Amino acid sequence: MTSKRGKQLLHLSALLGSICLCTACSSMIQPVQAWEKGKLAKKAMTFDADALENKFAEHTYSSKESAFGGNGVGGGGCGCN
Repeated sequence: MTSKRGKQLLHLSALLGSICLCTACSSMIQPVQAWEKGKLAKKAMTFDADALENKFAEHTYSSKESAFGGNGVGGGGCGCN
């Protein structure tokens, strides 16, 4: 059995340890340099490289599943928006 003071000390040390860990990890993040930004702007770095193809896939999925939502597409499951 631990006393109430012992529990408080344990919680305080856990909180202090978490704060120290978060501040230590934040110093590891380095900003993107100016010459590296060109690599990040390439089309291959996007999640969906072709916007039209992505819209078509969302439309087909909502029509086949007879449901919609969660992806910003309005309309019913029949495919008629």
